[in-house]
Amino acid sequence: MPTLLTTPPVAPQTLAALQALGIRSVEELRETGSVQAFLLLKAAGLTVTRSTLWQLEALLLGIKPQDLPQTQKTALEQALKNHPPVAVFPTSSEMETFMRAALTQAEQSASIGEIPVGAVVVSNNQIIAAAHNTCVSDHDISRHAEIRALAAAGAALQNYRLDGCDLYITLEPCAMCASAIIQARVRRVIYGAAEPKTGAAGSVVNLFANPLLNKHTAIKGGILEDECKAVLQAFFQTRRKQY
Repeated sequence: MPTLLTTPPVAPQTLAALQALGIRSVEELRETGSVQAFLLLKAAGLTVTRSTLWQLEALLLGIKPQDLPQTQKTALEQALKNHPPVAVFPTSSEMETFMRAALTQAEQSASIGEIPVGAVVVSNNQIIAAAHNTCVSDHDISRHAEIRALAAAGAALQNYRLDGCDLYITLEPCAMCASAIIQARVRRVIYGAAEPKTGAAGSVVNLFANPLLNKHTAIKGGILEDECKAVLQAFFQTRRKQY
């Protein structure tokens, strides 16, 4: 049986926030990790102090917070500093809805002979920009779906910084696009299929987690992954038959 989190020792507001995040037991807390759970609480809008982090770690260790050694606290502080950006993501159904819009864009790429990648930018739960790859037709390597979507969103908002915006992409972004996303300060990136050869959100490198860069953007992959892969596979199968 799982060991449910309770009040006490967890404060009522903290307990309610953890439960809303799907962390209801010590086992689920262990799976998430004390540092990520702490950051998720902050991302959810809860005012938390380091004492909350000590308490979460103490729960995992089965000790009282006051018995947590200073060496462990120092390690947790360092882990906080190095942790990738964290965000509370939309519901699965909401993310799938916007990813389907990005898939529609990817299909437009395929129809004109471009590698089928699509992207949409969402602000206040509304799509404000949508784009697909046009590198071949534009004779421009920078015309990736993500770059074009960021540019269109900037024009729509009259601001190159896209604070509070989400970017949905059918394929994990490359280093070029990841850098642009970071510069634009996009809040969350949700992508479909991983890109094992050039992916810069964890497959080859994770620029979004690099402590030397400005860390603003939280990442989530695997949304409608099979459908996003299928569009790419169909495109390359057709291309192989042509040559």
